[in-house]
Order: sequence, then structure tokens, then C-alpha cells
Amino acid sequence: MNPHLAPVEVPDPTALASVQRLCDLPSPYTTGPEADALFADAMAESHAWHADRSPLFRALLDDAPEVPAPTVGARTRTPLLHANFFKRHEVLSVPREEVFLHLTSSGTTGQKSQMFYDRWTIRAAQRMVARIFDHYGWITPDQPVNYLLYSYEPAPEVRLGTSFTDNYLCDFAPARHTTHALRHTGTGTGHAFDVRGCIDALRRYAEDGLPVRILGFPAFLHFTLERMRSAGIPPLQLPPDSLVLLGGGWKGHADRQIAKEEFYDGVTRQLGIPPERIRDTYGSVEHCVPYVECTHHRLHVPVWSRAAVRDTRTLQPLPYGRPGYLHLVSPYITSVPAQSVVMGDLASLHPGDACPCSLDTPWFTILGRAGVSRNRSCAVAAAELLKGM
Repeated sequence: MNPHLAPVEVPDPTALASVQRLCDLPSPYTTGPEADALFADAMAESHAWHADRSPLFRALLDDAPEVPAPTVGARTRTPLLHANFFKRHEVLSVPREEVFLHLTSSGTTGQKSQMFYDRWTIRAAQRMVARIFDHYGWITPDQPVNYLLYSYEPAPEVRLGTSFTDNYLCDFAPARHTTHALRHTGTGTGHAFDVRGCIDALRRYAEDGLPVRILGFPAFLHFTLERMRSAGIPPLQLPPDSLVLLGGGWKGHADRQIAKEEFYDGVTRQLGIPPERIRDTYGSVEHCVPYVECTHHRLHVPVWSRAAVRDTRTLQPLPYGRPGYLHLVSPYITSVPAQSVVMGDLASLHPGDACPCSLDTPWFTILGRAGVSRNRSCAVAAAELLKGM
């Protein structure tokens, strides 16, 4: 068995039996009444787990259930915590000595979401990623690749979730060579965008002939392609089984954002990577369940989670197609009561059959960041490195 798909055991197999069964489902886009019933049972176990260990969450459960129930399912309670809550408070449902990993969401300044994971939580989230990679055939242990990572170069002081995730994604295919776009400056958490190094890497990789995997913030890839055009560098032909997997959005650099179709067309035109091998993703340190675009570039909801959209004024659940706050629900997390989180992103939710791909689960579209805040995400901090380039 691939080590990334190996079994992982919940902290309490009796109290979290349904959570275990749900997270053990091998097919990431399973649908049907049995999956829905299992999800509801797992959420009930998750609520009981956190209520026993977190006074905060126990108080949230004292509120009356929502009527009408949100679109995540009539049997599923969804007490709400906003993602911004974790920028101001540290809350744990496990003893601190059981914290296996501590990650943050922001850049070098500003308030940070402080998220703590026990071994089960982070391993379960990683296995979800592996299941989706396996579903799309992206686990290639016998095929070395070259990596260009548009994320933060690791350093002892850097606990950023994006850096952790992108480096984990390098485990699915052996690395011949790796280039980081955001180079550590050698002091603290400082980084600098090395656009020339990215261009040089792409040119070397095109000559090398191995598949190339480009991971990370889309704004930096876009800027690299812009610089190549302005420098008169002709299009490159990377191997067709190369892969572009983006994440983090264009937050903080909206003035340079272009339409997704135009961006993907530019990647295909300048790097030779076919559109079906270019995918965007969505995720956060507050909610580590991976959302990966299908071949038609829709962010389908995997079996281990549910999504809803809520009115920005009343927080009431909205029907398909209406824009509002994205609300994500999953019982996988045991370390922090973050199993029902309202994100800071505006989105619209759509039924599975509104996408022409073979997946039946609902999907969502990210419409932008809600409001204006002094809080900064990884992408906001990263985008600031583009200034003056």
C-alpha cells in the first residue's frame, strides 16, 4: 500500500467510530444516502468530542438548532465559528502535549490564525489529499519530476500552512530538482520573490525533459509568465504530463488578477501544459480538507466534508447559486473545535449535476474576499512581495 494511503487511527475508536469510518472511505467523491447518514453520525460524534473538552464549544451547542437546517443536511448541527476567531483565540480540545503540529495562516506581520493539530487530525487531512491525488492519477512513485514551488521556502522560523502543504505535495512524485520562488532571506521569516530564478528553472526544466510540477500561488506564476513575455523569451514546451496545482488565490493583488480562463490559456500557450493538467485548489489552516478542481475546473466537495453558503447579513443558509459567506463542515478535526467554520471568502454553491464532469458532489465558486481587513493571509503577504517587481 502507498504510505500516504495507509490507515490512521482516531484518538478514541469507540467515541469516534463513525469519524473513523467516514475518513476511511477510499473514494473521495462518494455520494448517496449511506454516505450522508455516516456523515451525520460522524458530525454528532465530533460535536460530543469537542463539547466534552471545550467549554467554548459546549456553550455553542446550547444554542437551539437552526431552522431551517443548512444545506449540509437536516440531521447535522452546525454551530458557527468564524475563521477570524482563530486569529484572536487559541482553543484546544486535546492536551497541549498532544499537539503534533502548529501552523499559522498569515505572513510576516498581522494577526495569525493559530491552528494546532494532533497526529490524527493532520494525518487524516494528508490522507484526504492523497486520496484525491490517487483519484486523478497524480501519485507517481516511479516517475521523477522537477518542482517549481510558488510558496515560501522552508526555514526553522516559518510555520506557514502554505509552505507545509506545498512541500507535502512533493511527496507524491520523487523530486529530481526543486526550486522555491519565495526564497528565505536568511533572517527570521523574511522572503523575497526570485522571478529570475523561476524563469531560469523553467528553461532548465524544459531542456531536462522530465515532467514538471508547479505548485503554489497563482499570482506569482502569472507574474513569471508576464516577465517572460516582456523579456522576449519564446514559449517553452514542458512535458504534457506536467501538472500545475495552484492555491492561495490572488488576495492582496486583485488589480493584477485576470480571468481564470485567460490565465489557464496563458499557461498552456507559454508552457505547453494542457488545460486539464492545470487545477486550482481551495483550503486553509482552519479547515484542512482539500478542495481540488475537476477537469472542468469546479471545486467539488469531497465525501469527508459538506459546504453551505450563508447570507452576509443574517448568516442564514442560502440556496444554490446565491452568493454569501462560504461555510465548511467536517468532523475530521479532533484537536480544535473547528469542525464548522464560516470562512472569510464569498462563494456560491452549485449542485453536482450543474458540472459536466463525472463527479456528483456539489461544487462551489470563490467570488472574492469579504470586506476589508487589516488581517493578512499567506497570499496577501506573498502578493506584497510583487510590489516594485
